[in-house]
Amino acid sequence: MAAPAAVLTRYEAVIGIEIHCQLRTASKMFCGCSTDIDGAAPNTRCCPVCLGLPGVLPTINKAAVEHVIATGYAIEATIATTTRWDRKNYFYPDLPKGYQISQYQLPLAANGRLTFDTSEGPFTVRIRRAHLEEDTGRLQHAEQPGADGRRVSLIDYNRSGMPLMEIVTEPDIRTGEQARRYAEELRLLMKAIGASDAEMENGQMRVEANVSIRPVGTEKFGTRVEVKNMNSMKAVERAIAYEIERQAAAIASGEGVHMETRGWDDGSQSTYHMRAKEEENDYRYFPEPDLPPLVVTPEWGAAIRARLPELPSARRARYQTELGLSAYDADVLVTDPGASGLFEHAVEVAGSPLAKAIANLVTGEYLRLIKAGDPGLTSPAELAKLVQVIDRGDVSASVGKTIFAEHFESGAAVESIIERHGYRQISDAGVLGSAVEQVLAANPGAAADYRAGKAAAIGFLVGQVMRATRGQANAAMVQAALRDRLDRPE
Repeated sequence: MAAPAAVLTRYEAVIGIEIHCQLRTASKMFCGCSTDIDGAAPNTRCCPVCLGLPGVLPTINKAAVEHVIATGYAIEATIATTTRWDRKNYFYPDLPKGYQISQYQLPLAANGRLTFDTSEGPFTVRIRRAHLEEDTGRLQHAEQPGADGRRVSLIDYNRSGMPLMEIVTEPDIRTGEQARRYAEELRLLMKAIGASDAEMENGQMRVEANVSIRPVGTEKFGTRVEVKNMNSMKAVERAIAYEIERQAAAIASGEGVHMETRGWDDGSQSTYHMRAKEEENDYRYFPEPDLPPLVVTPEWGAAIRARLPELPSARRARYQTELGLSAYDADVLVTDPGASGLFEHAVEVAGSPLAKAIANLVTGEYLRLIKAGDPGLTSPAELAKLVQVIDRGDVSASVGKTIFAEHFESGAAVESIIERHGYRQISDAGVLGSAVEQVLAANPGAAADYRAGKAAAIGFLVGQVMRATRGQANAAMVQAALRDRLDRPE
C-alpha cells in the first residue's frame, strides 16, 4: 500500500528502536547452562532453573552485568548505583515460568546517546535505557510425522535463559535510513567492546521498531505500530519505509491506523498483522523476590570503564586526523574488525606515512578476497613489506596487487614472490630507452598521432612498452622517456 508523494509530505514519522543483543558469556543469565547452543539438539542445553521448575532459585551472571555496564559507558549513559530485578508477566508457551526476569523501573544504564553518519550528515539518537533480561525459548512450527500430517508447535528451551541486553531509544528517529544506520553503529559498538557478536542472521541481535506518523509541525504522537521480524539491516530500512507509507495511505483513505504488532515479510516487501499490541500495564511488573538488589560500586564501575577499548567513533576520527585517511576509508576499515586489525599492525611496521597506501590495499584487495570466502594467510609484516617495495619503486602498484593476491592465498613472503616471478620493476634508463625505441619503430602511426597533437596516443605507447617489458617497467619513467623522445625535432 503506497501513499502518494503529496500525502507523505504532509506527515512526519516518529520512530523509536528497541534492540535485543545476546551477550557474549559462557553461561546463561541465571544458571550455569552453556550458551553454546548452535547446532545443539533441542532441549539439551537447559536445566531446572531455565525450565522454571518449582523450587529453583536464579543466580546473577556477573559477566552479563559487566557487559551492560560497559555498554552504558560506551553510549555515554548514566550507570545506576543500585538496580533491581523485576518480573514481567505474560503467558506464552516459550516462557516456561509464566514470567520473564527483567529490569523495569531501575535499569543498569539510562540517558545515553549514540552519534553516527547518515546521507544527510551526523545524527544523534538519545538512548533511554539499556537493561538486562533473560531470553525465552523458541517455538518451531512443523508437520507432525505420521499419516495424519497435523500441524504442531514444538518448543526448544535451549535459548531459554540466554542473557539479553535490551537497548531502547527515545523516539528521535525520522527515517528508515536513520534507523538502519543506528542499528549498524550499535552492532559495531557491541562487537568492538566484546559485549556481543550481534549477528542478526544467528538471532544474536533482534531489531524492533515503533513507528507512528503525525502531521508536520505538530507535537502529539500518532498511533504507534510495532514492527518485528526484520532479519537484516536492509530489512530494517525497507520495513520502516514501507510502514510509514502504509500508515499515510491508511489515514488518507479514512481507514486510520490501529495499535498493533506487525511482521516484515521479505518476500512481499511488506508488513503484515501479527497481533494486538500490549500496553506496559498488561505485563503487571513487580519486583523479583528471588534476587537481591544489585549495587554497582564506584570501584567496580571504574574498573569496567578502564577496560574499554578504543570505540569505533574515536578510531574513525584518529584514522582521519592522525593517519590522513578519507572518511570513506576510515569507515570501511572500522566497520570490519579484521581489516582494521590488519591495517593497524601493518602501519606499526611500515610507519604512518604509508598508512594511505596500506589502507588502499586493505579496503580494496584484502576485502575483495575475503568476501570470496577464503580467510587467507595475510601477514601484517608482509603487507607492510609490500607497500614499502611499491613505495621505493621496486614493483608497480598494479603488480603489487598480483603479489598481494599470491601472498593472501599461500602466505609466501613478498620478496620470494617478487624474485620467483621476476616482478622487480625496471628503472634502468638504458634498458627503458631501448624498449621505447623498439615500440616507436613498431608503431609509427601512434608516434605521428602524438606529434600531431593527439595527447591520448601517449597512453597507447606507454601500454605497449609495459607489455614489452611484461609490466615491469617503471610507468612514470616510460612516459617521461617517450615524451622526451617524441618531443625532439625529427
